[in-house]
Amino acid sequence: MAGLDDIIHQPLRLRIMAALNALPAATGLEFAKLKRLTGATDGNLGAHIETLSKAGYVAVEKAFVGKKPQTTVTATAAGRGAFARHVATLQEIIAASARDK
Repeated sequence: MAGLDDIIHQPLRLRIMAALNALPAATGLEFAKLKRLTGATDGNLGAHIETLSKAGYVAVEKAFVGKKPQTTVTATAAGRGAFARHVATLQEIIAASARDK
């Protein structure tokens, strides 16, 4: 399992990266929508986004819409590459398991 990415492998971070990678490049998701998609709490989602951001896997943009703060999270090119490698490793594990039956 050396090919698995420890940062992405955590279940909530995997859900975050899967949601962001389902979008076209450079398209992000607003925090509230990402929260609904992942089922995370505000604090938990914020902490995991911070971890992904520190790894360079997501970019976080904070702005105001009217008087309300809005946070948008976008997968970076590095994050998309890491996610693709992680998924490929999972597919290899599944394929190897199927061959061993």
